[in-house]
Amino acid sequence: MQFKHPELLYALFLLLIPIIVHLFQLRKFQKVAFTNVAFLKEATLQTRKSSQIKKWLILLTRLLLIAAIVIAFTQPFTSKINTFKTKKETVIYIDNSFSTQAKGSQGELLKRAIQDIISHVPETENMSVITNDKVFKNTTINAIKNELLQLSYSPNSLTTQAVLLKGNTLFSKQTNSLKNLILISDFQENNTPLTIEKDSLTNIHFVKLQPVNTHNISVDSVFISEKTARAINLKVILKNNGSPIENLPISLFNNDTLIAKTSVAITKEANTTFSVPANTIINGKITINDSNLQFDNTLFFNINNTSKINVLALNATDDSFLKRIYTNDEFNYISTTENQLNYSLLESQNLIILNELSSIPNALTAALKAFTNQGGSIIIIPSKDITNTSYNTLLLNYQASFNEVIQTEKRITTINYAHPLYNNGVFEKQVSNFQYPKVNSYFNANLNNASSILKYEDGKPFLFQNNYAYIFTSALNNENSNFKNSPLIVPTLYNIGKQSFKTPELYYTIGKNNTFDVSTQLKQDAVLSLTTKVINMIPEQRYFNNKVVIKTSEAPNDANIYAVKNNNSTIKNVSYNYSRTESDLVYKDLSNIKNIILSNSISKTFDTIKSDTKINALWKWFVIFALALLIIEMLILKYFK
Repeated sequence: MQFKHPELLYALFLLLIPIIVHLFQLRKFQKVAFTNVAFLKEATLQTRKSSQIKKWLILLTRLLLIAAIVIAFTQPFTSKINTFKTKKETVIYIDNSFSTQAKGSQGELLKRAIQDIISHVPETENMSVITNDKVFKNTTINAIKNELLQLSYSPNSLTTQAVLLKGNTLFSKQTNSLKNLILISDFQENNTPLTIEKDSLTNIHFVKLQPVNTHNISVDSVFISEKTARAINLKVILKNNGSPIENLPISLFNNDTLIAKTSVAITKEANTTFSVPANTIINGKITINDSNLQFDNTLFFNINNTSKINVLALNATDDSFLKRIYTNDEFNYISTTENQLNYSLLESQNLIILNELSSIPNALTAALKAFTNQGGSIIIIPSKDITNTSYNTLLLNYQASFNEVIQTEKRITTINYAHPLYNNGVFEKQVSNFQYPKVNSYFNANLNNASSILKYEDGKPFLFQNNYAYIFTSALNNENSNFKNSPLIVPTLYNIGKQSFKTPELYYTIGKNNTFDVSTQLKQDAVLSLTTKVINMIPEQRYFNNKVVIKTSEAPNDANIYAVKNNNSTIKNVSYNYSRTESDLVYKDLSNIKNIILSNSISKTFDTIKSDTKINALWKWFVIFALALLIIEMLILKYFK
């Protein structure tokens, strides 16, 4: 038992007053003379004995009465822990990812969870609430009830570790407060180990939302499997997380017009192919019918008019290998010499190649600097015999320089597989032993903040990148190198060309960092926007001479086909879809996780927290006890003879 005002216990010294009164009777007895006292002797002995018992009973009741009144004023209470005067802090995480659309025993997991929170959390209790895309800091359920009831599903999904870190930042730094971090989620499996460090200051509660049905079919992806002059074949991948289905209808729409329909049998995974006309703009949508998760039943994609990439090569040697790579179906390839260069062509190019020039004029250096500053890309292939001064004047813009030429044979043995040129499926696996290309001579290069793409066996760079410049350190002619005959040359030069102008993909995934280029001319202060019938947003963008680079990540938030508009003019369309990581309804086993309090019921979790911090006030009982003692004393005085 604890006391709110323990200092009042000193009042128990008042118990001495009735003791003193009863021990030292102040009342004086008057003697009365009787003619015959022999008869009264026995009665006097009996009266004195009864009087002593009565006095002790009255003393006891008065002592208990005063003690009960004093203790009542101290306001005694009991609790499981010493929580009186202890600050309580609560942070609740509500998982509103798409997987919580799954049905539980009482409806959708997220909607039922919100109802339980509103029902079992005191409306005026201060707390913080976080979701995958919102934070309500130091608020009450009463203040955010409407926001919670209208909470929508989010394409973003936080890992458990991220939730723990984010939740801990919302607690104060006080060490004497009682902290409770409550995670309400279905805890979907993401193949990452989950360990919870012990925290003596915070109680971590996991409330696992359990669906009654884990079956789900999703449209996983779509890609171009084959392209001819007349048709484009689209391959659609479907995934099933449930029982096999013999006949699943799949529909293909262009805008709102159904243009194809088929059906497949699916066990775990299936695919089908649709053929659409080439050179036709398609604002596509692939749909299936599945009554479980709804967000992955539709996948949007776009096929726009193909924008060819402009490539200009300044050649001082044979460029036949460049013509074979930059073909007319994807590139507008122009070949010229430095002496015949029309400088007005530079602004309209996406990629410029210096193919073994012996020297670089100052005018060209200045033009190339301005070109790369405007987002253009260049490839520098040096001649075996160069004018170092002219080259270094250009390379200085890219924080590099060439030193002396090294007349030594070197093999090209190291590939930077993580570089953007090679990390998009160029290699199925990392190769450690292949037919290494070689050079007979190379330039010793000084680099600063450059990214090496290919290296010699001694670790020096053969090809490196700094911003928009790709620089070889060796001539590629057949007399000096066999790199032209290597399998590396095609993906290397081809991907440099493709990345010099990033045409929009079939579709993008919401929540990832996406970048694409739009070929257009903008007036001063004009911007491009992404629009649908109900959404109009201005994405992050950067304007260059002949293109606009658009970057998106968290926004847009809704899966749909968006028109890229310059004022009211539509340039092209791009599609955004939700990530399919939430489609697989497999969940973590939390039974072996240590340092957590696990439950499958929101109501039980909050009842446990309440019981841990519940204060049982006892002062009322002591008041009742005092009144009972007062009544007992009155009865003793009246009826005890």
